[in-house]
Amino acid sequence: MTVRRRRHSKEELARRGQTLYESQIRHKVEAGNEGKIVAIDVETGDFEVADNVLPATNRLFERNPDAQPWVIRIGHRAVYHFGARSLTNKP
Repeated sequence: MTVRRRRHSKEELARRGQTLYESQIRHKVEAGNEGKIVAIDVETGDFEVADNVLPATNRLFERNPDAQPWVIRIGHRAVYHFGARSLTNKP
């Protein structure tokens, strides 16, 4: 079993991932993939798209076992959602 270690702080990982997504990846994946997950290696810019986090990151690790992944849900600000979806839909 491979032991993977994070080489960047959570903040640095998020900063790099968001920057790569906005500048290089978003325009390639957005059309027809809303709601899917994109896993991005913050060091190489490689990425994988899948319906869920695990398949996306596993495919990224298959390509590069040393990847430093950051994930985002396409068309959303976060991967997961907690709490009420919309305050405007409350009765």
